Amino acid sequence: MTPSSTSNTAQLRQNVRHLGEILGQVIQSQGDAGLFEAVEAIRLQSKQSRDDDDQEALRALLTQLNEKQILDVARAFSHFLNLANIAEQHHTLADYSQSLFSATASLESAFQQLLKDHEHNCLNTVLKNLSIDLVLTAHPTEITRRTLIHKHGEINDCLTRLEILNDKAAASSKDHSRLKELISQIWHTEEFRSDRPKPIDEARWAFAVIENSLWDAVPQFLRVVDDICERYALPIPPPNWSPIRISSWIGGDRDGNPNVTAKVTREVLLLAQWQACTLLENDIVTLYEELSVTTASTALEEATEGALEPYRFLLKPLRDRLQGQRLNIEKALNDQSLAPAPLTLSEIVDPLEACYESLQAVNLDVLARGYLLDTLRRVHCFGPYLIQLDIRQESARHTQAIAELTEALALGDYRDWNEGQRCDWLRGELDNPRPLIPAGWKPTPETQEVIDTFLVIAETPQSALGSYVISMAAEASDVLAVQVLLKATGCTTNMLVAPLFETLDDLESAPRVVEELLSDNAYRDRCDHQIMVMIGYSDSAKDAGMLAAGWAQYRAQESLLSVCKKFAVKLQLFHGRGGSIGRGGAPAHDALLSQPPGSLENGLRVTEQGEMIRTKLGLTPLAVIL
Repeated sequence: MTPSSTSNTAQLRQNVRHLGEILGQVIQSQGDAGLFEAVEAIRLQSKQSRDDDDQEALRALLTQLNEKQILDVARAFSHFLNLANIAEQHHTLADYSQSLFSATASLESAFQQLLKDHEHNCLNTVLKNLSIDLVLTAHPTEITRRTLIHKHGEINDCLTRLEILNDKAAASSKDHSRLKELISQIWHTEEFRSDRPKPIDEARWAFAVIENSLWDAVPQFLRVVDDICERYALPIPPPNWSPIRISSWIGGDRDGNPNVTAKVTREVLLLAQWQACTLLENDIVTLYEELSVTTASTALEEATEGALEPYRFLLKPLRDRLQGQRLNIEKALNDQSLAPAPLTLSEIVDPLEACYESLQAVNLDVLARGYLLDTLRRVHCFGPYLIQLDIRQESARHTQAIAELTEALALGDYRDWNEGQRCDWLRGELDNPRPLIPAGWKPTPETQEVIDTFLVIAETPQSALGSYVISMAAEASDVLAVQVLLKATGCTTNMLVAPLFETLDDLESAPRVVEELLSDNAYRDRCDHQIMVMIGYSDSAKDAGMLAAGWAQYRAQESLLSVCKKFAVKLQLFHGRGGSIGRGGAPAHDALLSQPPGSLENGLRVTEQGEMIRTKLGLTPLAVIL
């Protein structure tokens, strides 16, 4: 199965054909009597119908099938398409496709394009300002079972090994037999979950993607950047350069999902810390084994009291600290007991940076820029919290909470006030030093849940959280209401509060709403002269169709940029897109080029949506190039 040198798609076609033949053999030997013949007849007639532009013969074949046969035929074609997708994904990652699809090829092309229009030193500025925030979401839900995802990954590995062999050796290899075994397992496995996943299950699944793919993909991608910088005579980025951030909505997005409660959010945050401790502990164990070096800088020798193995002297307490933290978090999760205080970034980074600086000082750069550099870059990307969790809630829930408060304070029903009255009162409360929530207040269960969520935010380190997203935001009061609730529950009021403009009407009014917010000096000071605005893609497409919605999104972004420039405020646009075309999905490169000029100046923040996370980020080499 040696790749063809004349056609870059020859190997792809061969792999698809090979996997299809094995699937056919499995169906013929293990399926119901006549199933293979029915599938083959439908396959051949489909091709003929396409060529003849006549569907009648195909329709006649399909109408002869009973319900059981229809299901089995559909499963057969579904599995074939899955296998074809695996072959195509493998083709993208194969060595013979590197000149087309690799991260090196993409960055090389981008740098060459930049050099056509800009000076050489511009590239360094571009890299310094690079900021990519991938926000993992659970919706639309990934329905493929993890056992099948694992088997699909093994098929990809088999194809990789088979391509090293010639055709004769491949036909008799153990990987050829393994492919038959895997496809047979797949045919006899239920494709979909029987139970709806809980938010905790979804969070565990996302953390597994980080563990199995992104944990290695991030430093691998940054090494590609290092190589490109060296090629273009640019400064190599330092270890603390962290252009990639991983955020999440899973366990924080309660809009329309009553199963995401304050208790769930607290547990997901703790699970994320546990996962971070586990992964970092593994890295430190590896470093401890590798850094048996005795040569060290004077500064490190003094800091380690002249220890024979100074690097291990520094790493052992860190390893033990991570292990102890992991065990304490496990106990808190299992016993529902008080969680330990979170680790800080400096607790992890400081000993690693001391090792790095010492190795460089004694001319052991080859060790400094080995596994140690990868570990430092992981720490700066994922930190002690693994992800930054966004909180999302629908604006009406905040309105209800404020209304119950104003009624308890004998001020009337907030919902009856006009927009001007609402904003005036909310701004007054933000400046008022007295507590807002009265003693003994008993809100409705729905509002208590809103308050409990803010209390979770208050007890969580700010660096473990991303932004507070308000869905169905329509007015300035929707943003101010969240800031008032943050203040009332002891949270910091400079947490980024991002209005999500989803419908066509909301997109058109977005510039007016943001201008009303920014015209207030106190608001600009609270948000530290920066604002995040989220653009929704699916609801606007439902409202007006994809073309009209796309134009409305573009115009809204242009106007928002103009408003923020007027008030000297940095605008971070957050794109809620991905997956199907109707949800804003598109090739990433084309999507970026289609944005208004200046809209990416403060970085790219975009959702990676449920079912697409595995497709785009599920394998380390795939995540590196995408």
